[in-house]
Amino acid sequence: MWAILSLSTIAYALDGPTVKALDNLELNRVLFVGNSYLYYNDSLHNHVRRMAEEKFPERADLFKYKSSTIGGSKLKHHDLDHLLDSQNIGVKKNFELVILQGGSSEPLSEKSRRRFYREAKRMIKEIRDSGGEAALYMTHAYVKPHKAYYPEMINVVEDTYRKAGNDNKVLVVPVGLAFKKAYQQQPDIKLHKDFDGTHPSLLGTYLAANVVFASIFKSSPIGLNYNYFDAVADEDRQFLQKIAQETVSDFYD
Repeated sequence: MWAILSLSTIAYALDGPTVKALDNLELNRVLFVGNSYLYYNDSLHNHVRRMAEEKFPERADLFKYKSSTIGGSKLKHHDLDHLLDSQNIGVKKNFELVILQGGSSEPLSEKSRRRFYREAKRMIKEIRDSGGEAALYMTHAYVKPHKAYYPEMINVVEDTYRKAGNDNKVLVVPVGLAFKKAYQQQPDIKLHKDFDGTHPSLLGTYLAANVVFASIFKSSPIGLNYNYFDAVADEDRQFLQKIAQETVSDFYD
């Protein structure tokens, strides 16, 4: 089965992402919707906001970054109507960008992929109807000791998110590909929690934040000083910023 899936990914992989940049690069109000992949390690939205505040200090007072997460959730589990009425969660004006992160297992079967495509289409339409833009957060693959680990998983994840992005003409943020590239260049780096092989470590979250930053702002993270209050060593900071920029450049060509 995995061999067939791996072969099927080749055809999709030949097609790059249709959307390579957001129309709105101000992005003062951003909502992240997902699960524990986002809320681990002090929440991804906090890291991205701090990077944006460093890069664009003149707009720091305008940034309203929010995160709505449910542990183990898939796209269908979120009450997007409630979230898009931003005053429900303490933001006066509607969100300019909503980043959707699906469940990590959603790409792994034909049935769950169909549901993912259906929910992504519905949610993206709702976001656009509210006056905002949408983006899809490509999840990373499992590593050992996760029981569902297999080496080619990232290929299926990538193709699932590419298809959903291209079908709906939205930006795809290639976080999963950055994890793959980092492990290829530095196999001993720890981007996952050792105990489960699925949740991101602090370095994994830091890498993801750099990829999100580079993707939505179309701006290189290389040279940012933000290191989560000295919790990320300079060597890791520089390496992960480089990986993020390389991944984004390669993905959007």
